[in-house]
Amino acid sequence: MNKLLEWLALSLTPGLGIRSWNKLLAVFDGPQQVLETDQSRIRKLVPGIRANIIAGINKEKLLAAAEKEIECAAGLGIEIITREQEAYPELLRHIDDPPILLYVKGNASLLQSACIGVVGARAASVYGQRIAEDLSKRLCQRGLTVVSGLALGIDAAAHKGALQASGATLAVLGCGLDVVYPRQNRSLYEEIACRGALVSEYRLGALPEAFRFPARNRIISGLSLGVVVVEAARKSGSLITADYALEQGREVFAVPGRIDSCKSEGTHRLLQEGAKLVHTVNDIVEELSFPAVVYNASSLSCQPDGENAALTEEEKVFFAYLDVYPQTIDEITRQSRMTVQKVSELLLMLELKGLIESLPGNQYQKRRPASV
Repeated sequence: MNKLLEWLALSLTPGLGIRSWNKLLAVFDGPQQVLETDQSRIRKLVPGIRANIIAGINKEKLLAAAEKEIECAAGLGIEIITREQEAYPELLRHIDDPPILLYVKGNASLLQSACIGVVGARAASVYGQRIAEDLSKRLCQRGLTVVSGLALGIDAAAHKGALQASGATLAVLGCGLDVVYPRQNRSLYEEIACRGALVSEYRLGALPEAFRFPARNRIISGLSLGVVVVEAARKSGSLITADYALEQGREVFAVPGRIDSCKSEGTHRLLQEGAKLVHTVNDIVEELSFPAVVYNASSLSCQPDGENAALTEEEKVFFAYLDVYPQTIDEITRQSRMTVQKVSELLLMLELKGLIESLPGNQYQKRRPASV
């Protein structure tokens, strides 16, 4: 029997999870033997598995379903990798409860690369998204592959940054690879499929139900040498990823945010508990001892670079009052103690020189350099 077929067939048993799978394989010599064993014998030899699961181990039905799954996957350009194959990522193989198999659409060789997880809030601030995008770009420039979850906010920004650099990014989904979730990220999903890779442990057609996402997070951390949390509220799902990373012996990094922002409560708690503070991308690369290309160190904050340094003395003084966080004209006026007319004039000049950008709600923020 084809090994992929037998692995996939047994995995399609209704209700069979990873722990039940491991119980079966601790007794039987591979999925084929399980499929060929009488249900009463399975019940006798492997206690602790629910009766309805054992009743679903029907060789003919499962093999037919597996053949159809393989055919559908091939038609969608999706590869299925089992835990016993060399193509299965080594780091992931050694976590608790590693996925039985992986569905991969795109560049499957990225599973063998050195990966770093970048995660954070879905309802992210403009600051958080910009940091995640730029940080991910710089990590890819140093030879790392960025892993995230294709969610809105920080995840999407991380994937975009990686695509801007080398395209080395893995998106781990909490649904089948033929299901685009969230729908707003369809174009990003398609670009990652072409230039990076989409990954899931779930069969085709599996819907993005809530219970799948914590399980998805263990794969993000399991694939990675470390996990960077850019922005997270007190009860963010990103903290689940960080917890998995710690359990798996991975490094945990956190980017500090505003102390008055609820979106930074989770990252600040991680820092209090010993996570590595990220001030520059080198803080990550050096901690991982990753043999990467050496770049000049650069802060995640914004300072005028050589191209934009031709400022008047008045503009330089005014620029110092601005931040990478969005500020309204009223806030800037109060801090600078200038007139509204003068503030508007200087904001326009700095925007024309490419040092700041305007945002909805009459807000402005510093524009950080695009690269190190």
